[in-house]
Amino acid sequence: MPELMLVGIGKMGRPYLAAARRLGLRIHAIEAESRADAVRDDVDSLHTSRGDLDELWAEAVWAAADESKPTGIAAFTEWNVLGAALLADRLDLPGPSLHAAVISRDKALQRGLFSVAGVQQPEYLAVPALAGAREWVAGRFPVVVKPLSSAGSMGVELVAGAAEFEAACARRTDGPLLAETAIEGPEYSWEAFVENGQVWLSHVTAKETTGPPYFVEVSHRGGVRFTGETARQVDRMTAAVLAAMGMRTGIVHLEFRLAECGPVLMEVAVRTPGDYIMELVGLTYGIDAFETVLRLAMGMPLPEPPSAPVASAATYLPQAPCGEVISADGLAEVLAHPHVVDAGLWVAPGEQVPAHPSGSGRIGYVVLAAPDPAPLEEAMAFARATLQVRTR
Repeated sequence: MPELMLVGIGKMGRPYLAAARRLGLRIHAIEAESRADAVRDDVDSLHTSRGDLDELWAEAVWAAADESKPTGIAAFTEWNVLGAALLADRLDLPGPSLHAAVISRDKALQRGLFSVAGVQQPEYLAVPALAGAREWVAGRFPVVVKPLSSAGSMGVELVAGAAEFEAACARRTDGPLLAETAIEGPEYSWEAFVENGQVWLSHVTAKETTGPPYFVEVSHRGGVRFTGETARQVDRMTAAVLAAMGMRTGIVHLEFRLAECGPVLMEVAVRTPGDYIMELVGLTYGIDAFETVLRLAMGMPLPEPPSAPVASAATYLPQAPCGEVISADGLAEVLAHPHVVDAGLWVAPGEQVPAHPSGSGRIGYVVLAAPDPAPLEEAMAFARATLQVRTR
């Protein structure tokens, strides 16, 4: 039986387990020790990682490969990418390429590589600590500060001026960091399934965020179709990024802003996007996005790609003020809505909503789909008004 090594699963990776079973695969999972019990009964064999460092996930991958050699390997989130790519490179398995995986894990490497490739990006400076950027940022406010490797907007912050910069220097002890000029314009992501360097299907998602200073994403709308020169510019940018990375096979999640000068690259990753974007892509095109990723990882044939969207889809990630949850209402009503595909709350009365300015502070999710945009927007408005978590 063909064996899939699945590196990382978490909350949103469980559809990979169902897809693997449909494809008749044996599942050798690697999961964090704290989450291992949640998947132990759903896989054929299991290794655990001792932490969320890239190096510890790679350690678990090598230990698992010492027992059995997989037919294919798929990484779930940021910290899983390098270990999976190292093993795929060693065993000559389908994958994004070791070069693409390394580039995807370091935003400063991305800036250097893509500037040579002619990809439009913000001005930037990489520094060991934020204070090292003091002279560089002086004439460039507002600037964005971000870690070199993170996910879910963790550590991303807009700094408006000199006083705010000094406060950030005193507050932030993390490093190294990337400082870059802030780009104005709506945010999008580009998801692509790539086979041997060729895009099988791509999809554009429009993002809604909390705005400055932390830009936490709160909703995504799928099936965006650019036209004219904008479409050509996005096509040129994404093709240049894939070529510069040396992308071979797998999924790509690329984020950009559409500025007056055209699309400006924010970052790119070769892993499963979060925020239920995989479900959104699947609903938009009538495919199983998780199964598509596994087919790519296993070297299995793909069907003909869909020629056009079949539905309008969106995801909504509600938030609540930090503090103790005193009530969580409206989930049953939201689930009963005809255009709500799935929804859930991750907190209950008595639990805490964390104060982190990142995706970790969200309190639930709603996945929606409708025949066209108008009823989708009505359903989104209903979900926003109905799903309420109150804290103190």
